[in-house]
Amino acid sequence: FSENGTEAGCDEAGRGCYAGPVFAAAVILPKNFSHPLLNDSKQVKPQDRQSLRTYIETHAIAFAVAQSTVEEIDQHNILKASFMAMHRAIDALKKKPEFLLIDGNRFLKYHRIPHQCIIKGDGKYASIAAASILAKTYRDEYMTFLHEQHPHYDWESNKGYGTAAHRAALAQYGLSPHHRKSFRLLPAQSSLF
Repeated sequence: FSENGTEAGCDEAGRGCYAGPVFAAAVILPKNFSHPLLNDSKQVKPQDRQSLRTYIETHAIAFAVAQSTVEEIDQHNILKASFMAMHRAIDALKKKPEFLLIDGNRFLKYHRIPHQCIIKGDGKYASIAAASILAKTYRDEYMTFLHEQHPHYDWESNKGYGTAAHRAALAQYGLSPHHRKSFRLLPAQSSLF
């Protein structure tokens, strides 16, 4: 990795969800950045995620959050849509990184910037962990906003993941405009389209 160059950590949130966009974040941190609670967002308590988000946004050299819509997920597939969201987040950074640290095992090359994929990178690199916190908190906020329009799916608590309550609501109410049609969510779905 670049010793004195600028590296950005990238991560996404919501890839496995039934509903809502996939969000991604890119974060460039100063070399000496640290916070005792910083970790993969899934390992951090929700209330700590919010204070971490504020801390990251205050101390980062640059950060950006972007999304790919449900329509884009359905059109391209979730993996490509995740890469699109990551590229958009990198595009939006106020400072151009010289190297990208990507959480996971696959990535679509971004212009001419070299990258490294790191499996479980959000538990190993501060910049990826920071990106994971931002992507997760922005997405959770958005799903809470969508919950107000469609309360019966309980997105406020499940954030679009396929919990038993969410699956029961799908069986009862069918798909909302925010559900990913390309995901096989209903048993008889193939005959609906």
